[in-house]
Amino acid sequence: MKGMEMLRRSSVFAAEVMEVFDRSPTDKEMVSQAKALCRDYIHSRLNRAGIGWSKPEQSPSASGGPQGEVSSVLLWLGDELEYLRPNVYRNVARQLNITVASESVVSDAFLAVASEIFSSGVTWGKVVSLYAVAGALAVDCVRHGHPAMVHTIVDCMGEFVRKSLVSWLKRRGGWTDITKCVVNTDPSFRSHWFVSAACTCVHFLKAVVLYLLRER
Repeated sequence: MKGMEMLRRSSVFAAEVMEVFDRSPTDKEMVSQAKALCRDYIHSRLNRAGIGWSKPEQSPSASGGPQGEVSSVLLWLGDELEYLRPNVYRNVARQLNITVASESVVSDAFLAVASEIFSSGVTWGKVVSLYAVAGALAVDCVRHGHPAMVHTIVDCMGEFVRKSLVSWLKRRGGWTDITKCVVNTDPSFRSHWFVSAACTCVHFLKAVVLYLLRER
């Protein structure tokens, strides 16, 4: 009987999880997904840089499924973006001329750059660019002996998504919309993605310049 009860509960839980992806996600769920995706992205970039870091929380993408697919696509698009302009998404802390020892400084810099990147509207290219900034900044923080700042960056990503991107994400049906960037076989669509991605580099560089020029 206990085995049957456990099986029933597991089936109910699985049904509830699938229901989240079958319906439009809530604001809270989209923010939670944004943070999980950020942890995945940062984990990938730290591993690529040869820096060990263990995610303190089990992210939804770790179990595969729709969220796992979104994470894989986001990482793939990030690779494409960073390949286009490799120097843009490296040494972000130095480009911003900030010290990564201060939580307030890291938070302020990330949110200021994020706001500027999206000042003229939202595209998936800009979203990927923001994750690339988060990954690069996390690498800087860990390399300089401040791994706790990774959690600050993840929290900042969640805060920015909550305030500035949730409405846009809801109109597109949630994070799974990003998968259309790679499943679409139309050559013109792919060309549009690369043009959009290239433009995001310009937005990031502009954000860096404006951050440096603003009054401290």
